[in-house]
Amino acid sequence: MHSPGHRFQAQDRLAGGAQYIAGRLTQGTSGRTHAVVDPATGDAVYTYELAGTADVDAAVAAARAAFPGWSGATPGERSDALHRFAAVLAERAEEFAQAESLQCGKPLKLTREFDVPGTVDNTAFFAGAARHLQGQSAGEYSGDHTSYVRREPIGVVGSIAPWNYPLQMAAWKILPAIAAGNTIVLKPAETTPFTSLLFAEAATAAGIPDGVINIVTGLGREAGEHLVGHPDVAMTSFTGSTAVGKRVAEIATSTVKRLHLELGGKAPFLVFDDADLEAAVQGAVAGSLINTGQDCTAATRAYVQRPLYDAFVERTGALMASVRVGDPFAPDTDLGPLISHAQRDRVAGFVDRARASARVVTGGEAPQGDLKSGAYYAPTLVADAAQDSEIVQAEIFGPVLVVLPFDTDDEGIALANDTPYGLAASAWSRDVYRANRATREIKAGCVWVNDHIPIISEMPHGGYKASGFGKDMSAYSFEEYTQVKHVMFDNTAVAEKDWHRTVFGDRP
Repeated sequence: MHSPGHRFQAQDRLAGGAQYIAGRLTQGTSGRTHAVVDPATGDAVYTYELAGTADVDAAVAAARAAFPGWSGATPGERSDALHRFAAVLAERAEEFAQAESLQCGKPLKLTREFDVPGTVDNTAFFAGAARHLQGQSAGEYSGDHTSYVRREPIGVVGSIAPWNYPLQMAAWKILPAIAAGNTIVLKPAETTPFTSLLFAEAATAAGIPDGVINIVTGLGREAGEHLVGHPDVAMTSFTGSTAVGKRVAEIATSTVKRLHLELGGKAPFLVFDDADLEAAVQGAVAGSLINTGQDCTAATRAYVQRPLYDAFVERTGALMASVRVGDPFAPDTDLGPLISHAQRDRVAGFVDRARASARVVTGGEAPQGDLKSGAYYAPTLVADAAQDSEIVQAEIFGPVLVVLPFDTDDEGIALANDTPYGLAASAWSRDVYRANRATREIKAGCVWVNDHIPIISEMPHGGYKASGFGKDMSAYSFEEYTQVKHVMFDNTAVAEKDWHRTVFGDRP
């Protein structure tokens, strides 16, 4: 099914295995194999040995051994290595784009124009950030003492990345950690290991020392939980569902390690009656269908003020129906498959259950014909659902947008906040005061105005409420991977001190 441009061959490129420990590819030791399935065809394209607990132990040991040298490097040395890393990634951009499309079913034009360039840019950003690991200037805050604050690396970081953006999520976790002087063990999703392994391999090619970046590809309940609970792991960073995030937090507390969680989302898309209707329609389709809707910041709940509601539903449905679903490697494809048939069936279940009380305007089915064997689902618009219904409240993670009307501004903002999540949102209005109110009162880590979905390396990404805590990207992310130390100097000569009286007073 794939077009002639498809050249990435996982079996040849990753013949050494799906673990990357101490600078080399190795096989797992769990005794179990796993097949990576191309979601566009349902065909297995790569089979490998899963990581077990012994592999996690080996990766953590490699990271721990590499920590003194890497943390002891100067910021300039780490920066130079990351700049070389960015150059290697740019040189191999097409290989990364094809590997990401193959394992995820993403349209190749998306991985070429978004996933890979974004990762290269993020690497370049943290190459610069590595030279700005700053504390606070010295000052006298207590008598004859001078204080200052140091920012230091934490140690070995254990991270778990999801399957929806394997390359970018790996980068978001690895780059700030190593820029700050930490070493890392990353567990990618077992369904999408390709680009994480290639990323680590490219780092080695750029001169980043062996053991600084390690990849273990195994199951969450074995390799993942062992990594989170490992006593030599000082920090855990997890991106995934809120339910699994709670389990990660439970395990991490057993060793009182630093925790960073980027969890689920149910982003509201709030359209006021003075909005540019055509821009809002375009934004809703792009924002809800990005990555086939498998994006925790995707627009999932459109609240449209009643004067625009009917026109918005009609135009959005028509535009969705024109989206080209097909082979990810075909140049005219807009939307690829979901990650798996199980995920496709899960999404279909949400829509099917909603039919009893809501209206499916367009989509709501799996395409047939040439696409039948893949995990495809048509772009779907659902209207008139109840606010407390499953399809409005739960994270679907598919190409489904639900549209509901509202009357007053107060009601619209209240509805936008009426889910457990708070990762991202957008507000659409020509009135700066109206839009500014929405940015203040919507409880989310990012609120776009008259747009939905763009991200940049310089700005933070992370949620409120059940969407977790901590930030990816930006200087805020960089600081997450450091610990703060207070250093205090006594400015008087030791001989001048009467330590007994200082501590015990005039008692004999």
